Amino acid sequence: MDVTVDVLGPGYEAIVLPMGEDSEGEVVATLVRRRATDPSRRAVLYVHGFVDYFFQKHLADFYVDLGFDFYALDLRKYGRSLLSHQTPNYVESLTEYFAEIDEAVRIIREDDGHDVLLVNAHSTGGLTTALWADRVKGRGLVDGLFLNSPFLDINEPAPLRIAGDVLARALRGVRPKAKLPAPTSGRYARSLHRDHEGEWEFDLRWKPPTGFGVRAAWLAAIRRGQARLRAGLAIDVPVLVMASTQSVRRRPGVADLSNADAVLDVEHMARWAPRLGPHVTLVRIDGGLHDLVLSAKRARDQVFGELERWIRGYLPEPGR
Repeated sequence: MDVTVDVLGPGYEAIVLPMGEDSEGEVVATLVRRRATDPSRRAVLYVHGFVDYFFQKHLADFYVDLGFDFYALDLRKYGRSLLSHQTPNYVESLTEYFAEIDEAVRIIREDDGHDVLLVNAHSTGGLTTALWADRVKGRGLVDGLFLNSPFLDINEPAPLRIAGDVLARALRGVRPKAKLPAPTSGRYARSLHRDHEGEWEFDLRWKPPTGFGVRAAWLAAIRRGQARLRAGLAIDVPVLVMASTQSVRRRPGVADLSNADAVLDVEHMARWAPRLGPHVTLVRIDGGLHDLVLSAKRARDQVFGELERWIRGYLPEPGR
């Protein structure tokens, strides 16, 4: 394996995962690894959302303090894995990501020898990993899922969702990379970054405030995945879904982005979470942002407290 020191610095390793080629050329994914202080048989794999990558070092701190080895996957065409010839964040099916998730899990379980694996995924990553977990059910590859504000539906009124679906389906075969109309104010990302209104440091080349645009084939892929989930999955391990108690409503004037989900409708998450499988826990976080672990301290302390309690209650011990 090609292992180097990660951009996050000492203690973090980056492992490049060759993923062959697609219509744009070479494809890679990147697995970031941070070991716990003592040898561990438990691991967590983090998968980011759209226009995103792994940078949340305090999330790794939380898991390492619990005795987990921490891994994060920058999916193809995101963050560390974005190559100069590629369309950022672009795929034509969410199943394209399954190859790198499979390889990351193989490394974690076989090469690194872990008995217990938790998958922790955010937003679009939550949708993707839920579909993946349903595909691998019965194989003992994953022991639990924590989905942080999963992308289970489009945050638009029904007429706009329908119009977007029609346009994406019409274009995906003839102009798959056509950019669709989408909000691009950038206020959410600026509310997070410490150079603006937030407290977090991340690379604005990999997570730009106005994003990379919504492509027709990508949106069609998202809608197919959401339809598959809403029809009902059968994930056979415990699932924890967390969402804020409220969303920012799109209306004239300046909305307060400091204590609500400014990207998705949290009621969609509450509505569709039971379709993930037979054992789903839903927790609502007062004052939570879209990425709940980037919320203000009071809310993120609640996130970590609820997560630790769920882990202790539902994840098996190694060797059991």
